[in-house]
Amino acid sequence: MSRTLSPLRRAVMGVSDKEATAFSRGNSPAWAHLEVAVRAAVGGYHTVLDGSRFDELVPRLDRTPLELRGYAYEGAAMGLTGLDCFLPGKSRFRAFIQGPGEPHIYMAHIGAGEALARLRRKPEPFLTRLDDPVLRWLVLDGYGFHEGFFKTKRHVDEQRVPAHLSAFGRRVFDQGVGRSIWFTRGADPASMARAIAAFPADRHADLWLGVGVACGYVGGVDRATVRDVRKLAGENATQLAVGTAFVAKGRLRAGNPMPHTDLACDVLCGGSTGAGAASIVDDVWQDLPDSPNSPAYDALQQRIAARLISTAPPTDALTARGESTNGNQP
Repeated sequence: MSRTLSPLRRAVMGVSDKEATAFSRGNSPAWAHLEVAVRAAVGGYHTVLDGSRFDELVPRLDRTPLELRGYAYEGAAMGLTGLDCFLPGKSRFRAFIQGPGEPHIYMAHIGAGEALARLRRKPEPFLTRLDDPVLRWLVLDGYGFHEGFFKTKRHVDEQRVPAHLSAFGRRVFDQGVGRSIWFTRGADPASMARAIAAFPADRHADLWLGVGVACGYVGGVDRATVRDVRKLAGENATQLAVGTAFVAKGRLRAGNPMPHTDLACDVLCGGSTGAGAASIVDDVWQDLPDSPNSPAYDALQQRIAARLISTAPPTDALTARGESTNGNQP
C-alpha cells in the first residue's frame, strides 16, 4: 500500500480517538483498562491502513505488549477485511488467518465481523467463504460487538436486532452485544445486569455468554467483582462460564495466557485454570455436527456447558474455598 494513500485511507476508514473512547464514563482503573484495550484494537486497524504488506505489518503488530496483542491482531483483521471490501484481488483476510494471523485466529474472525458492521455489509454471506465451521461464527460475534459498542442506544438500550440475520446468527450477534456491555458499562456487575435484564428473557443466556467472554479475555477486575458477576448471572452462570472457557482456549492458542483469565476460570469454571478450561474445550471439539439446523459452534457451546455442569464442584466445596454462592465474600 502506498504511504501517500495512508492519510486518505485514515480519513475515509479511520476511527478517531474520540469515537473509540466515547463509551468511557470515568477515570477509574477499570475504565482506563478498557480504554487501553480499545486503543490497541484501533491501533492495529490503523496499522493496516498505513501499510498492509505482511512483512511490514506483522512486526509492527508484534510491538504491542503481549496482553494486548490479540486486540492489535483483531484490529488488523478488521482493516484487511475492510480493504477486501473495497479492493479486488486475493482475500487479504484469508491470507492473514492462513499465515501470520493464524495464532490469533479467534480475534481475527471477530475483527472481520467488526469491519462488516462498520461498512454496513451483511455478515452471513461472508461466512460461506470461510473454512472453519466453528470459528467462522465469531464474525457474527464481532458484528454484534461493533453494533453494541458504537450504536449502544439502538442495540442495547432499544434491544434492536438486524432483521437480515438467521436465527442462530441472532444468537451469536447477542453474544457480541453482551461482550460490548462489559465495555459500555465499565465492567460494573450491577450495571451490566440491569442492562441485560431489560432485554427479552430469551436473549439473556447469549448476552451473559458474551459477558463471560469479556470477563475471561479482557479482565481488569478483581476476584470479588468476578464473583458478583457470577451471582448476578443467576441461572445463566453456566453460559457465562462457557464464554470464559472458550476464550481461555483462544488465549492459549495465541500464546498470550494471562493471570486474569486464570482468575475468571477459577471463579466461573469451577476452580479451573485457564489451561484447564481450554482442555475442556479441546476435549469436546471433536466430530461436531454442522448443519443449518445444528451449527457446529452451537454444538460446541452446548458440549462445553454440559462438561462444565458435570465437573462443577458441589456448593459445600465452593464454600470451603471461600467461593460462597451468595457472591458477598471479599
